[in-house]
Amino acid sequence: MASAFMNMTTTTLAWVSSAFDAPLARAVVFGVLIDGHLVVEVLLVVVILFLLTRKSYKPPKKPLTEKEIDELCEEWVPEPLCPPITEEMQAEPPTLESAAGPHTVINGKEVVNFASANYLGLIGNEKIIGSCIGSLEKYGVGSCGPRGFYGTIDVHLDCETKIAKFLGTPDSILYSYGISTIFSVIPAFCKKGDIIVADEGVHWGVQNGLYLSRSSVVYFKHNDMTSLANTLEKLTRGNKRAEKVRRYIVIEAIYQNSGQIAPLDEIVRLKEKYHFRVILEESHSFGVLGNSGRGLAEHYGVPIEKIDIITAGMGNALATDGGFCTGSVRVVDHQRLSSSGYVFSASLPPYLASAAISAVDYLEENPNILMTLRSNIALLWEGLSNVPGLVIASHPLSPIIFLKLKKSTGSSKGDSQLLDIIAERVLEEDSVFIVTMKRSILDKCRLPLGIRIFVSAGHSESDLSKVSTSLKRVAASVLSELL
Repeated sequence: MASAFMNMTTTTLAWVSSAFDAPLARAVVFGVLIDGHLVVEVLLVVVILFLLTRKSYKPPKKPLTEKEIDELCEEWVPEPLCPPITEEMQAEPPTLESAAGPHTVINGKEVVNFASANYLGLIGNEKIIGSCIGSLEKYGVGSCGPRGFYGTIDVHLDCETKIAKFLGTPDSILYSYGISTIFSVIPAFCKKGDIIVADEGVHWGVQNGLYLSRSSVVYFKHNDMTSLANTLEKLTRGNKRAEKVRRYIVIEAIYQNSGQIAPLDEIVRLKEKYHFRVILEESHSFGVLGNSGRGLAEHYGVPIEKIDIITAGMGNALATDGGFCTGSVRVVDHQRLSSSGYVFSASLPPYLASAAISAVDYLEENPNILMTLRSNIALLWEGLSNVPGLVIASHPLSPIIFLKLKKSTGSSKGDSQLLDIIAERVLEEDSVFIVTMKRSILDKCRLPLGIRIFVSAGHSESDLSKVSTSLKRVAASVLSELL
C-alpha cells in the first residue's frame, strides 16, 4: 500500500510539474502527503478502537467430572516444606549428662571437656551457685514479661550498673539471650541507606544483624588492615552520599570463626581518619583479654570511649546466660525503645543476672585467674604446635585454639567430614571432647573450617597434655588412612 501511494505521488508530481511551475507543484505534493498521512493515522485509530471494544475470547466453561478431579489430585505432588533430610543431618551430637565444666559426662562416661567456652572455669563455682539459689528464693524464675512492661527487677538494674562500672562506661543494657544481643543492636542503630564495613569472618549472629539492618554492607578481608583502609578510602573518596549517612565498622574482638584478635588500635585510627563509628562484639574477649579482663580496649590500651558500641554474650567467661550492650547513656537509652531483642523479649531470669554480678565480683577479687588461663593457653599452644596435618590458625592469646588442615581436601564438605572423623575418634578412644565447626546454609562466612578447642582456667596440666597427645596420635592415624 505504501509503495503504491509513493508511486501515485511521484506520478502526480511529474504531471503537476509539467502543467504548472515548480513551486506550485511542490505545494500540491505536500498537501497530498499530509492528506495521505491523516488517512493512514485515522485508519489505525479506528482499527485500535475496534480491537479494544472486542470482547476477549473465553473458552466455554465445562465443569470437571469427579473422575478428572480424582486424577488431578493423585497426580499433584506438593512442594516439601524443608529440604530432604540427608544421612549427615541425621547424625546425633554427643549429649551432655552433667554441667559443662572442665570435666563432664557424655553417655555415662566422664570426659575432658574442651568444647565449652567456660574460659574462667566458673561453671560449678560455689559462690555463683549460691547467688543463683538466693535469687531463686527471692524472685522465682522471672516475670516472663518484657523489661519495658513488668519485667524489670532490681537485680537487672544492679547488673547493668555493675557491668558499666567494671568496663568504665556510662551505662549498659541487658539482653535475655546472648546471640540475640548483637543482631538486635545492629538494626537498632543501622538503617536502610547507612554504610557498614564489616570483617568477612564475623559469625552468624553478626551476619544476621547486618542483614536485618538493610544497610549497604561492604566486607573487607579477614583481619586485614590494608584491606580495611582501602575499603574505607574507596567508600569515602569523592562520595558525597557517604558524607550524609551514618557509617559503621563492625568487628569481633576475638573472632569465633578463626580465633584471631582484631587490631583495635589500628581500627580506631582508621575510624577517626575516615569518620566512622565502631561496633565491637566482645563475647569471647570480655573477661579474657586485658590485665583485669576488661576486654580488647584494655588489651590495646585504647580509651573505652573511643569505641562507640560494645556488645557481649555472658555465656562464656561469666558462666551464665544473656548478653549486654554498653556505651554512652544516649546509646543505651536508644535501645530501650528501638531494639527488638530488648523490647519484645521476656526479661533475663533474675538468677542469671545475679550469677553475672557474682562472676564479675569473682574476677575482680581473683585477677590471678587470668594468669592461669593464659598459662593454659600457652601450654596447649606448645603441645599442639606439631600435630600431623593440622596447623594452629588462631592468636597466641586467644582462648579459642583453632586448628585447620594444612592441606584442604578441595571442598568444605570433604574438610568437614575429615575433621569430624578426627573429633569423633578423639572422643571415643581417649575420652576427650572437642568440636569441629558447623555452618548452616544461612552462614555466609567463607573462612576455612577447623577444630575449635576452648581452653579454660579450670583445665589441669594433665588435661592439656591429654588433648594434645590424643590429637597427635589420632590425626596421624586418620590422615594416613584417608589421604
